[in-house]
Amino acid sequence: MERPFVVCHMLASLDGEIDGAFFGAPQAAPALRVYGELRGYYGCQATVYGTTTMLGGYADGRVTALPKGDGAAPLEDYADPEGRKAGNFIVSVDPKGELAFSSPIIAKKGRAPAHVIEAVTTQAAPEYLAYLRKAGVSCLVAGDERLSCALLLEKLQSAFGINRLMVAGGGVMNWSFLQEGLIDELSLVVAPVADGGTTSVSIFEQAGFLPPCGPAGFRLKEAQALEGDALWLRYKPAPTP
Repeated sequence: MERPFVVCHMLASLDGEIDGAFFGAPQAAPALRVYGELRGYYGCQATVYGTTTMLGGYADGRVTALPKGDGAAPLEDYADPEGRKAGNFIVSVDPKGELAFSSPIIAKKGRAPAHVIEAVTTQAAPEYLAYLRKAGVSCLVAGDERLSCALLLEKLQSAFGINRLMVAGGGVMNWSFLQEGLIDELSLVVAPVADGGTTSVSIFEQAGFLPPCGPAGFRLKEAQALEGDALWLRYKPAPTP
């Protein structure tokens, strides 16, 4: 299958958390800064976020009402013509089609503006797809009962020319790509601080709606000490026995 190179790039505390109070600790500041800088190291054209992460700071909450009747759109892929020219994308994994967007472009401080591509399944309402088109947000349908990460990658490459992609959480999203064998490298920045597991959200999370999957092994590619006693660890998935 032709697909983009995929790197999972994450920041974690010493006790494996990827969210929580440790983000505000002064000891985490150097790691946070370097984590942001390293995003550019991989030269990715798109970043994938799960629904929870999108709600945490990218989407405008959930859609509260959708037009009925004539407001429906075909349940098919839609690449906004202007959006395709952006060259930088945020892929929002939203299987049921729930997220709201006031703009097809998301601009975060210190990052280039990114066109939004919604990744949905056939569970999304036709009215929701019409809502996305009206908002100028692109949409890819990848799966039925649950998202097919492999199909999504194939469509991202063919429809938008994306050859390098970053998966950046949450834990369920990361695991979804990993268990399909679609992560080529794990880039992990470890901050020298622990917060006692206040959120219990780790880098990889096995959700109940995902098929059972055994542990996934990795091989260390590189370990580098960073300023402020942080670490940058690069891993490649271990070959399946």
